[in-house]
Amino acid sequence: MAENDLKILGAWPSPYVMRPRIALNIKSLGYDFLEEQFGPKSDRLLKSNPVYKKIPVLIHDGKPICESLIIVQYIDENWNSGPSILPSDPYDRAIARFWATYIDDKVCA
Repeated sequence: MAENDLKILGAWPSPYVMRPRIALNIKSLGYDFLEEQFGPKSDRLLKSNPVYKKIPVLIHDGKPICESLIIVQYIDENWNSGPSILPSDPYDRAIARFWATYIDDKVCA
């Protein structure tokens, strides 16, 4: 896979953007980080996430994937290189998703 097949739209200080970047680094995947500014939305972001108009957005082969937890799950399921990010057991995976959502709702909000 070429380096520029994967792109992340995001802002550096966002904890939601850090999650997919860490997942890509765990899987040893190369990607381009496309910095978005807070304030007016870029055309690239509006085309990639027209409904919510939020970061992060992973662009893989020209197709956008939105929302931090969904991106991490997509990365884990698509690439077998490196260690697994999420548990393979369905119960443990549900528990991991619960805690990630809890942190998003309580801590990051």
